[in-house]
Amino acid sequence: MSCRLHAIILPMSHRIGRTAAKFLWAALALAGCIAAAPRGAVAEDIAVATRVEVHKAQHKLYLYSGSRLVGEYKVQLGLSPTGQKEREHDFRTPEGRYVLARRNTRSEFFLAIQVSYPNKEDELRARKKRWAPGGSIMIHGFPNQPKHPASYYESNDWTDGCIALSNSDMVEVWMRTQDNIPIEIDP
Repeated sequence: MSCRLHAIILPMSHRIGRTAAKFLWAALALAGCIAAAPRGAVAEDIAVATRVEVHKAQHKLYLYSGSRLVGEYKVQLGLSPTGQKEREHDFRTPEGRYVLARRNTRSEFFLAIQVSYPNKEDELRARKKRWAPGGSIMIHGFPNQPKHPASYYESNDWTDGCIALSNSDMVEVWMRTQDNIPIEIDP
């Protein structure tokens, strides 16, 4: 118990008597235990997402359970984030409807969830221009072996076209999503 409480209760014990002082100590100890007790999980804390939305212009990823928003996260995008991904190595983050395809714990980034890019429209668009559409678009955390300080990854678009979150946010997204749920990436 803090020194301040001792300084308050000890002089009070002379005025209120020993029995009352013991009661006061017990009440304060109980209050301290209650305040320090771990908070139980509530449904909002562990709600599983049924869909994901990314709004590139806002640099935000949203998790929804039905129509209810259950998570909102700041994201960083490809080095050239504006516009639709058209081909391999254009450093753009795709736009369209996909699904979360699979998880990778052995990525060069802190956790990774693959997005099912390219879809049929993406392949057709690239084929018309005789380009390779690219692939390996992921939602992931920071690099496991960073080349820059954390502040760089938090404040710049830095990926090859992926959607990056802080590592702590990535843990939440990883825990709240499952494979094969839809993800929509909007401009």
